[in-house]
Amino acid sequence: MADGRSVGPSRVADGTGMLRAAIDAAGYYPEAVAEGVEAAVAGEQVVQHLVHHEPTFDHDEVRRHVTVVVLTPTRLVVAHTDEHPPDDLLPAPYTATTTESVTLASVRSVVVQRMVAHPAPDAGHTGGGLPSEAVLTVAWGAIRRIDMEPAQCADPDCEADHGYAGTLTADDFSMRVSAAADGADAVQRLLDFARVLSESSARP
Repeated sequence: MADGRSVGPSRVADGTGMLRAAIDAAGYYPEAVAEGVEAAVAGEQVVQHLVHHEPTFDHDEVRRHVTVVVLTPTRLVVAHTDEHPPDDLLPAPYTATTTESVTLASVRSVVVQRMVAHPAPDAGHTGGGLPSEAVLTVAWGAIRRIDMEPAQCADPDCEADHGYAGTLTADDFSMRVSAAADGADAVQRLLDFARVLSESSARP
């Protein structure tokens, strides 16, 4: 179909079929997305997965983007698919899928940030509820970001140049979902994936 929605045979190596069903449900060029994911998974068992579809804003245009994250017994596979208008490379609209495969032994940290609205018990928050938003950040050392800012001293009247101070952050992959925008199920799936990934990467 013109909007990129299609239903075809499952080609992703997923015994339960849930990964392919999630790719189809996103409705974002599922055949092209599934082909890229299948090639990267390379026949391994799918232990856990995440599919996140989000729009991106480029000036006055809205473009779509989908991220598929797959956990196998030995690897973390990350696939990004973007759509592009015609250009000098291709004369017709096209998608570009980039995949990265990381061994679980290479995963250095799994960071989960939970945002809870109205956290006080008297405001209605009770244990066991889902956060309003959640962010999963995974680092394996491929990308490091340095945030620099002018260094400060304790004297508020000091006008001396103290150089710069910086923070080195590993940020290879990050995904943010919210109950308001993506639904409570999406938040739960991200938290479940983070838990399984943490357990898998901690094993010797």
